[in-house]
Amino acid sequence: MRCSMISRLKERTARVGLFGVGFDTYWSQFTELKGTLLGFHAELNRQIAANGVEVIDFGMVDSNALAFKVVESIKSARLDVLFCNMLTYATSSIVAPILRDSGIPLVLVALQPRARMDYSQANIQQQLENDNICSVPEFTSVAIRFGKPVQDVIIGCLYDDEEAASEIARWCDIAKVLHDLKGARFGLMGHVLESMYDMHVDPVTVTSVFGVHVPLLEIDDVLQIYRAVSEKDIQVRMDLILEIFDTPDPESDPLTMKLTDEDLYQSAKASIALERFVKEYNLTGLAYYYNGLPESERQLLVSSFIVGNSILNAQGFPMCGEFDLKTCIAMFIMDRLDIGGSFAEFHPFDFVEDFIFVGHDGPHHIAIADGRPVLRSLRKYHGKPGNGASVEFKIKEGPITMLGMTQDFNGNLKFIVGEGFSKAGPIPPTGNTNTRGFFEPNTKSFIKRWVMAGPTHHYALGVGHHADTIEKIAKVFGIECDVIR
Repeated sequence: MRCSMISRLKERTARVGLFGVGFDTYWSQFTELKGTLLGFHAELNRQIAANGVEVIDFGMVDSNALAFKVVESIKSARLDVLFCNMLTYATSSIVAPILRDSGIPLVLVALQPRARMDYSQANIQQQLENDNICSVPEFTSVAIRFGKPVQDVIIGCLYDDEEAASEIARWCDIAKVLHDLKGARFGLMGHVLESMYDMHVDPVTVTSVFGVHVPLLEIDDVLQIYRAVSEKDIQVRMDLILEIFDTPDPESDPLTMKLTDEDLYQSAKASIALERFVKEYNLTGLAYYYNGLPESERQLLVSSFIVGNSILNAQGFPMCGEFDLKTCIAMFIMDRLDIGGSFAEFHPFDFVEDFIFVGHDGPHHIAIADGRPVLRSLRKYHGKPGNGASVEFKIKEGPITMLGMTQDFNGNLKFIVGEGFSKAGPIPPTGNTNTRGFFEPNTKSFIKRWVMAGPTHHYALGVGHHADTIEKIAKVFGIECDVIR
């Protein structure tokens, strides 16, 4: 997926816990059973670890007394997700202390070693080795009575089960989202675009829901770094930009020009300043907007952000224009799922071919671009002050997912999710991102359902169909999730 010249600032990982459950009464009755089950447990450990996460294995928990001891270790392990391996029947008293006290999203895994028993040779031990589902309803019932329902149940076979493997991988990806949200710092710089009421959000609400911090930053924090950038570093960055982006001649739009040397220079200088700013302030993401006085140094700096923003997005650092903190976090979630997360909104319909353009005039996630993204110089930024280089691209063809974050009447955060398709075809040569978005049953009715759900006018755009995964993330955080189907 990723551009070969752009690597992540930080590799995706997570700390995933695993414990198996059994019933200690069985061990004296069936002397080989525990050893056999532990072998199956080791196999699940291997499968989870194959998804690029660190697995902390707490072994077999087979009694209530042991569960009370294990829960203390679980609480201190700084886990992101906890898998409970349903190895055979186990009483709910075993999981109760962990459910009550761990505070970790819990996923039950019920994977039989056999697709079916050998009925001609069946015996009680063979049944117990494959009794993974037996206590699942007991566990989920108790979890609901505790007011702490399990996050998911994965049912299937331990070996050669692609669906089960995919569900495990999905939860490892979710764990990576949760891991990087802990202690994350999403900066706010500048001010809300005055007339966009839907952009406002209380940083305390964001902190309360996601456990992140929202530092409030000044344009001058970047400006002083910008002023110190050397000519040598600018030249190196200019060369990198020209490797990443194409710079074609203008086409139909009179506001566009071939990328000018001045705009390339300013974009390179601003890109370096942003990169150093992000590092100095230990940021995870940034939402910004700033007018500045006409033709001032501050206006020039902000109007030169777009190229640097797009590179940072591809490096796993979401940057979001128009002071949109909510969409910045949505972009972050998509990025940590490794599906992109480009800044987007709706552009004109095509009622003849039944699609709508989805894109924006600001930062983009160029790691999911279809081919080389394009840089054009714009004589003016429509609806905003300034002028300069701007990014034009469409995302890869195939399934797409949109994640919007909004608020309801009571101020509660809400996810709005939709799935569609990106298809081939020309896009306007306007120096903006535009992707042909097709939706079912038809694009007009889908968009009507989307806007009636109360979104903001922005959302994060990614590749693949991932509504089910995003629903699970919403459940972890206790956020309402409206999937437009």
